[in-house]
Amino acid sequence: MSKNIITSSFDELADIIRNRLNELEPVSLEIIDDSHLHAGHAGAHGGASHLTVRIVTLRFHGLSPVARHRLVYDRLQDLIPYPIHALALDTKTP
Repeated sequence: MSKNIITSSFDELADIIRNRLNELEPVSLEIIDDSHLHAGHAGAHGGASHLTVRIVTLRFHGLSPVARHRLVYDRLQDLIPYPIHALALDTKTP
């Protein structure tokens, strides 16, 4: 994964996230832009996003919440702190 990824829109960033998380074979994947809730926040300067990712996959079966989050963060780590400033995760099994 490359460093210093610059995106021009939420849709472009969401596509990058979807592509990376597809390897977890999600049954359901929802990416929500919460950036508008953080307008004026220091982390929002320069266009960094605040996101919620809701993912449901069989790959989480038997894993603790921390292990589930690690699987997601491992795939997105170079996107933090820019273009993703904050990332809320909801990780479930079907």
